[in-house]
Amino acid sequence: MKLKTIASVLSAIVLAGGLANAKDSPDKQREKIRKMATTTLEDLHKLQPSSRKLIQKSAGYAVFNNMGTNLLLLSTARGAGVAVHSKNKQHTFMKMISAGAGLGMGVKNYRVVFAFENDSAMARFLDSGWSGSGQADAAAKTSDSGGAYSGAVMVEPGVWVYQITKKGLALQLTLQGTKYYKNDDLNKP
Repeated sequence: MKLKTIASVLSAIVLAGGLANAKDSPDKQREKIRKMATTTLEDLHKLQPSSRKLIQKSAGYAVFNNMGTNLLLLSTARGAGVAVHSKNKQHTFMKMISAGAGLGMGVKNYRVVFAFENDSAMARFLDSGWSGSGQADAAAKTSDSGGAYSGAVMVEPGVWVYQITKKGLALQLTLQGTKYYKNDDLNKP
């Protein structure tokens, strides 16, 4: 009986967080996402100073806020973010959703920062989104070679990722089963 109560409370927390953004106007949502991205980058640069150089020399970057829950065997997450092209400073607003399986219970608030080494890596991300389920092996195989960008994990050629939790830089990157895609409502002129 207690597990049902806990599961209901956790579900309500996640739903309330997601619905709060839906009530805001598109301009207000864009403003909140931009502010989150700026704050996240500032936090990342404090935690991992080498990230500043990677972001500055990248073709572009993307920053997402994510709220994840794990209820018994099901884990889910969703969030919003923005991708910024370094040359023209164009902002593309995006969403993310994730699902997976894993034993546990809890709520996790975290941020993810992608850095794209070249225009083609960024274009693939913007045009096709990105699905972490197909990239788990690449992340595991290249994590040792990420010394050039301390704290980042290469998830595919030309794409580096940082994950930040409330407690700082995450020790484990978990993007498995995650889909990033354009937010059509916020990208309208």
